[in-house]
Amino acid sequence: MAGRILIVEDEIIVAMDLEATLEDFGFETVGIAADTSSALQLGAGNPDLALVDINLRDGATGPEIGARLAREFGVNVVFITANPRMLGDGVPGAIGVLHKPTDPHSIRETVEYVLALKRPEGQLMTPPPALTVFQPQQWRA
Repeated sequence: MAGRILIVEDEIIVAMDLEATLEDFGFETVGIAADTSSALQLGAGNPDLALVDINLRDGATGPEIGARLAREFGVNVVFITANPRMLGDGVPGAIGVLHKPTDPHSIRETVEYVLALKRPEGQLMTPPPALTVFQPQQWRA
């Protein structure tokens, strides 16, 4: 199942590792963004999913970036962060959060789950164990 993924992460080693993991599983990465302006620029290219950290080069802007990607471009958003409590009960348009550190298997399961949500039968799928899911009415999928 191919999918176009945007990585929003300011730590380049972490971002490159995530990019390699995604590509190993057959997903296409549309780019790495380290701040708001680059995330929104890449988001305009209509990726299927954005994997977003909270703390970025321009501060704790991840939640706002995630909300804007969902609202302005219709991008599905999953946060990957060591600080999931900073997201409270969720972010409008975001599907959920993976807790750092995470593993390649959890990343793959999460990406496949989010991509499947676009299909009618995908709505019936059980979320992967590593993904903390926000309230479905907030989702973009």
